[in-house]
Amino acid sequence: MKDNGKKILLIVESPAKAKTIQKYLGNGYAVSASIGHLFDLPKSRLAIDIEHDFEPEYITIRGKAKILKSLQQEAGKADQILLASDNDREGEAISFHIKNALKCKYPDLNIRRIVFNEITPNVIRESIKHPGDIDQAKVNAQKARRVLDRLVGYKLSPILWKKVKNGLSAGRVQSVALKLICEREKEVENFVPEEYWSIEAELKKGKSIFRASLVKYMGEKLRIKNSNEVLKITDALKHAEFRVKDVKVSENTLKPKPPYTTSKLQQEAAIRFGFTSLKTMQIAQALYEGVNIGSGRVGLITYMRTDSIRVSGIALHEVRSFISKYYAQELPYKPNVYSVGRRTQDAHEAIRPTYVQNTPESIKGVLSKDQFKLYSIIWERFVSSQMIPAKSSTVTVDFQAKEGLFRTGSTKMVVKGFQKALKILASKERPKVLPHLSVGEKVECLGFHPEQHFTLGSPRYTDASIIKTLEEKGIGRPSTYAPIVSVLLSRYYVVRKKRQLVPTQLGRIINDLLTSQFPDLVNENFTAVMEKELDGVEENKKEWVSVIRDFYGDFIRQVEHVMETLESIKGVMDEETDYTCEKCGRPMVKKLGRYGFFLACSGFPECRNTKAVSLADCPRPDCSGKIVARRKQGGRGKEFYGCTNYPECDFVSHFRPTNLKCPKCGYFLVEKEDKQRGMYKSCINPDCAYLHTQEVMDQSA
Repeated sequence: MKDNGKKILLIVESPAKAKTIQKYLGNGYAVSASIGHLFDLPKSRLAIDIEHDFEPEYITIRGKAKILKSLQQEAGKADQILLASDNDREGEAISFHIKNALKCKYPDLNIRRIVFNEITPNVIRESIKHPGDIDQAKVNAQKARRVLDRLVGYKLSPILWKKVKNGLSAGRVQSVALKLICEREKEVENFVPEEYWSIEAELKKGKSIFRASLVKYMGEKLRIKNSNEVLKITDALKHAEFRVKDVKVSENTLKPKPPYTTSKLQQEAAIRFGFTSLKTMQIAQALYEGVNIGSGRVGLITYMRTDSIRVSGIALHEVRSFISKYYAQELPYKPNVYSVGRRTQDAHEAIRPTYVQNTPESIKGVLSKDQFKLYSIIWERFVSSQMIPAKSSTVTVDFQAKEGLFRTGSTKMVVKGFQKALKILASKERPKVLPHLSVGEKVECLGFHPEQHFTLGSPRYTDASIIKTLEEKGIGRPSTYAPIVSVLLSRYYVVRKKRQLVPTQLGRIINDLLTSQFPDLVNENFTAVMEKELDGVEENKKEWVSVIRDFYGDFIRQVEHVMETLESIKGVMDEETDYTCEKCGRPMVKKLGRYGFFLACSGFPECRNTKAVSLADCPRPDCSGKIVARRKQGGRGKEFYGCTNYPECDFVSHFRPTNLKCPKCGYFLVEKEDKQRGMYKSCINPDCAYLHTQEVMDQSA
């Protein structure tokens, strides 16, 4: 620090990060936060100069002027400014705009850029020793994405306002995700479960009792379709002698997995803990920015937006030293190396703990419950990634019983290997124990256990599976996976039901319009190619203006064509009904609102009466009411379905009615779901066990 008392000003994105770094650097530095972007495109207009190379017009974000003024005042007191926003496209753009704003006020300021992958004292101090310049290619890549998304949003939204409903909006990448979710929903709705059966024999040797499954009958693999076929087979094998036909022993090697990338962490957290992708990133952000662990604030994990599985040499040395101390027998002779995917940008390391000595148990007391869960799996995955493989031994035994071939097996772990480091990530399955069995040996059959099953269709997308699909198709990047899902939910194009993503009626209408009128825009391959183009800009291989220009020509021609030729479906949305408003006597109209269809008085705004749209007729024979969706507790409770004649009629269903009627009893069918059958439809009548079969599909066609 100089004699004049001036300091080095370091500007980061978040206050939590600033607080952590300030403790590392001491009095010679001032650390301030921009709290994200300070400049962006105005919300009220396009703000893209299409005639002059698509140049964007940035303004100070509303509410951020005070922060900018404070940073400018602090900068005026400093010898040097170090811009330390996140090391990605958005972070680079934040630094770029802050630099320009500070230079406007203080042209001679010494402004440099520093980057780091983890918030630890050594890494921060080392990065300060080697400041660099802003990466203009990254800035251009962020600019290109922002301009591209603004052009799509501001050109498509007016079509939706004019042709569908006021207040709607469309996004470039979100529309592709919406298409995937809508297509999956059609598969779910059209799927017809098929019945099939399995047969297990309960066998005994000595005191050991175990089961074996029928895998072949009459020399062929079988598909038992109904209970009658089950009875024929079990009757034929009732007095059969069970003898061991074959015993096979196989050795299996299970390799450890690499440390987490952003998408893999989001998927794991969704599957294991039920975290949404947004929640996972919020928790990871807090772990990255710093937690007070008693000895001071420390960033517990490396940067959480990454598509790389790379690990630094220092971290590799640290984790191998840790393993040699606590898991000496599981340390491989040389470090494990993992192949990098073709689409990996490799700008950051994998997500790993900053200090492997901070075991989950050692810092459990200073973490919230959810922070502990997420940190634990990050720590376990990283440590186990540098341990030896696990080895298991599987015994498979075949039994011959007349014309039936039954099979059973058991697996035991011979070498635990990397699994010694796993607790939360450890398998919860208990191994099956079999007695020693030899070829030709006879065992006693205690009976048969048939079980009914139904084929399972494609499941609805969850946060985990949609992110996995987007990643596999090359759509989006680590920083965009969580926002993609969040935007669809906030626009109410999609709702989350039991962790599943279900398109709303509004979402389906938007998707139908976009897929029919803008097939290229919502095509997964086209979107993936556009992501590569943006990567090319970041790698300085593409010029950002040319990327936008190549896209915009065909796009705007199609926009103009659709605006001129597409018929408005607003009238379709406001459908006349036979219902009469009980308040003023005028007819009720079926309208599409943000939360789906509802009935509104045609006398609006004089009469503001609204009611829910009926989903089915009340099945009670003495009732003429309709079944509508309802909620308890002022609309905030769990949705259920009840009769409009309540309290005279107390019919209630917790399953959503469909528009199909049971051909056996006339009641309506409802949507159900269980682990055995997945999504299926069955009769609401408790005295009718009718399932949704092909007969119903034919009836409704």
